[in-house]
Amino acid sequence: MSIIPSFFGGRRSNVFDPFSLDVWDPFQDFPLISTSGSSSEFGKETAAFANTRIDWKETPEAHVFKADLPGLKKEEVKVEVEEGKVLQISGERNKEKEEKNDKWHRVERSSGKFLRRFRLPENAKVEEVKAGMENGVLTVTVPKVEIKKPEIKSIDISG
Repeated sequence: MSIIPSFFGGRRSNVFDPFSLDVWDPFQDFPLISTSGSSSEFGKETAAFANTRIDWKETPEAHVFKADLPGLKKEEVKVEVEEGKVLQISGERNKEKEEKNDKWHRVERSSGKFLRRFRLPENAKVEEVKAGMENGVLTVTVPKVEIKKPEIKSIDISG
């Protein structure tokens, strides 16, 4: 969910989404050249990992965020709540070490850092956020404050 429309491709959602704080990356689908000076294909990183796709659904009980993070361990991912209202999910996948005698024919897996931020709605219980990772899928559950329905008392009309 981004505040930038999908002029530049990709799966972007409503520009007017009040809960999104995603930072638009104009170079998201371009390879980034590593500063290591290596001219090999492996010396390049792709920005696709920097824009990790995250689904956000709301259930009657909670807001649920799911991110596909294949190959990452839970120790390589951070889930934080900033200022009690912004959910931040970040991490890094390190690139494989390049051996001198290796000859790479294709490098398609992404490496690098990612960071996603979401403004949580007023009904989020930020003190009860839970996160779990299973089979490369991070699930963050933010419970919702129970909204009490106003008590309605019927009054008999006499007359």
